[in-house]
Amino acid sequence: MRLTIKHIVTAVILLLGAAGYANAQAQPETPTDRPAPAVLVADDIEVTRDRRLIARGNVEAFQGTTRLSAQSIEYNGDTGALTITGPIVIDDGAGIVILASQAELSEDLQNGLLTGARLVLNDQVQLASVQMNRVGGRYIQLYKTAVTSCRICENDTRPPLWQIRAKRVVHDREARQLYFDGAQIRVRNTPIIYLPRLRLPDPTLDRASGFLFPEIRSNSRLGNGLAVPYFIKIGDHRDLTLIPYLTGKTRTLEFRYRQAFERGRIIIQGAYSDDDLQPDDKRGYLFAAGEFALNRGFVLEFDLESVSDDAYLNDYGFFGKDRLDSTIQVSRTRRDEFIQLSYVNFKSLRDDEDDDLLPSDVVDVLYERRFHPSLIGGEIRLSAEAHGHERPSNVNFDANGDGIVDGRDVLRFNFEAEWLRTYQLGGLQVQTDLGIAGDIIRVSDDITFDEDNGLAPKVGVTLRYPLVRRGNNGVRQFFEPLVQLSWVGGDGLNVPNEESTRVEFDEGNLLSLSRFPAPDRRERGWAVAYGGTWARLDPNGWSATITAAQVLREEAQADFNDTSGLSGTASDFLLAGKLEFEGGFAMSGRTLFNESFDVAKAEVRGDWSNTRVDVGGSYVWISEDTDIDLPSPIGEVTFDGSYKIDRFWTASANWRYDLEEGRAATAGAGIAYSNECVRVGLSINRSFADSTTLEPSTSLGLTVSLRGFSVNTGDRVETRSCGKRAK
Repeated sequence: MRLTIKHIVTAVILLLGAAGYANAQAQPETPTDRPAPAVLVADDIEVTRDRRLIARGNVEAFQGTTRLSAQSIEYNGDTGALTITGPIVIDDGAGIVILASQAELSEDLQNGLLTGARLVLNDQVQLASVQMNRVGGRYIQLYKTAVTSCRICENDTRPPLWQIRAKRVVHDREARQLYFDGAQIRVRNTPIIYLPRLRLPDPTLDRASGFLFPEIRSNSRLGNGLAVPYFIKIGDHRDLTLIPYLTGKTRTLEFRYRQAFERGRIIIQGAYSDDDLQPDDKRGYLFAAGEFALNRGFVLEFDLESVSDDAYLNDYGFFGKDRLDSTIQVSRTRRDEFIQLSYVNFKSLRDDEDDDLLPSDVVDVLYERRFHPSLIGGEIRLSAEAHGHERPSNVNFDANGDGIVDGRDVLRFNFEAEWLRTYQLGGLQVQTDLGIAGDIIRVSDDITFDEDNGLAPKVGVTLRYPLVRRGNNGVRQFFEPLVQLSWVGGDGLNVPNEESTRVEFDEGNLLSLSRFPAPDRRERGWAVAYGGTWARLDPNGWSATITAAQVLREEAQADFNDTSGLSGTASDFLLAGKLEFEGGFAMSGRTLFNESFDVAKAEVRGDWSNTRVDVGGSYVWISEDTDIDLPSPIGEVTFDGSYKIDRFWTASANWRYDLEEGRAATAGAGIAYSNECVRVGLSINRSFADSTTLEPSTSLGLTVSLRGFSVNTGDRVETRSCGKRAK
């Protein structure tokens, strides 16, 4: 009997055949034991008298999640065997694809022999072999195999960038592992490493225990060495990475432990070293961080930091910190409520700082609540804050007796209530702020201060008159003049300035009734803040924003230092702006200057970003100010950027230059090659730090990762094309 159909015909055939039906009659099965029926699609289907099914032309067969396509399939109902003529494609629907020229398979496609076969895993790794066996649907054995994730083009006789040659490769589908016998790792067909046994995870596996690719490190102080990471999968929700790092001058073990919980996560990382830089000491560091969701919407966060000595982090290039801050915090954020309790411990790694004289232990408690009363309108804000910091020293005066306090401790309580409301009078917007604050501050271990408290009523009225002009092509211009009249009453407290030593004057606090960063002190008396903002917004061209402002006072505020820009009865002029162009260039800046155009502070940042270039640079200037222990100015220029040379090569560089010292502080450069099968990175970094604990050092790094067997970073991957180069 012969059936010929011009178009694609779907024939639902139980590939178990009549024999399978007879077995079902003789031995009952449950529905779950019975294999799923197959679906066969072909241009031409023939069923012979001896119960052979022959399908030809654009043949496709479906068995569960497995899909097979071939030129022809012959099914023997007596033996349950499938004889398949290629080209053959078998896709299991889980990232495993088999390509072959000929095949002899069982009726469920789980066992059999394939010749001229290739195994493709997750569209990344290809395993080409002379012969392939499928065993039990779980194992695939490949003989005389070449493995690579590089793209291989037809009629291209050049070897891939890298490949692994092996006598035999076994793929365990359930464990998702690849086992190699007699493996050679080759670069451009040149053997560089021979391994009798090798195990690698297949690309469909997210996490598996095993070695990661090593990193070559070279440091001018530590010497040349190799870091070999080993990843340990402890479970589905936790893992451990160990990184032995060995040179002629150090024996170091780095580690990282991660664990995810139902309501949180933790990460612990650190290192332990025995080196020649400090041969009599065991050195190391330990950092731990975590976050957990507690009951009633509270969140617990912690970040603990510890190091054996001040120079360790810099010597090994782990972090750029010169102060450690260990924090434990519990907080809750709701629409109209905020609660926070935190503890911070500081440890300085700087030469010129003594931990006994620093406020090492800091505790803060903050509660904020807001209401929207319908009777009076507007918004009512209530807040209460408690703060305490303590120095380890209990000495009132230093050994020289010059009046400098060594052990001062401070405890303060602050309460504040304010009512805010906005009125619209035509185009004029009026914002009012009416409130009162209470402060209680207690000072100990300082005989020059004791305790003080007071109330500070406050009122402020802000007037704005925004103006908008619309032009052609969607261009809009915006100008908003503003002025604020404010008053804060009460007398200043006779307490030391412990928290508000660094004051910034910018657009963010222009309209604040107190511009001190902490409520240990407040601005007092009458003040007027005035200024304006102009903006040009063009969706197809350049856009700009400029803000200019100044603050005038009835009385000068004694606790504002010169570089804050707020000292005297008239503040410095604040000028800030931002400029953006369609081509990806943007520049922003801010400066403070007085009537004589003497600049107290200035900062400028520029960035240029497009498909090939990502460059940024900044300039910072702060004039000298003895009130904040700044005997000389600070001037610094920084640069960082990358340039995409072509689709595969990327160069990067960074540089920080100290204008006052007249030398570079840090510098670095790198180049990386990346395509669909490999990423190679070479970097060099130089630190010019020079002190009693930190010395200049140069480090080199070389990293290699093979696509398909390395961690997926989420970066965009460029694939080499066959024939003409893709644009």
